[in-house]
Amino acid sequence: MADHTEQSIVINADARDVMAVIADFEHYPDWVGAAREVEVTAQGADGRPSEVRFVLDAGVLQDTYVLSYTWSPDGNAVSWRLVSSDLQRDQRGRYVLSQQAEGSTKVTYELMVDLLVPMIGQLKRRAEKAITEAALNDLKKRVEG
Repeated sequence: MADHTEQSIVINADARDVMAVIADFEHYPDWVGAAREVEVTAQGADGRPSEVRFVLDAGVLQDTYVLSYTWSPDGNAVSWRLVSSDLQRDQRGRYVLSQQAEGSTKVTYELMVDLLVPMIGQLKRRAEKAITEAALNDLKKRVEG
């Protein structure tokens, strides 16, 4: 993924438990502050969500968008790409989980967002960094809490 932001965090849980929270889209509004609605609109043959619709309300930034998901066969990664959006031209992301010692998982989040409105690269990177940092911290709280 060219020109993206990447951050990692260690969560005190096994990788399968972390991925279970990541894959539980219907509960995102319970722990993701800006997620107003999240709906799985399609599932793959493996029963995992393959397309998900989000209604985001982050104050000045409001968007409705659909992401297409691809799950790794080993269950340790999920990637997505933008299908449609009111504000975004492109979005690509990925969570990669790496089991550390028993009961500990390193989660790496990669994100690239391209808005329809032109944005200076430095501001774009800063926004992506804020999004990935908040997402990882919220995920850690949800899994460990």
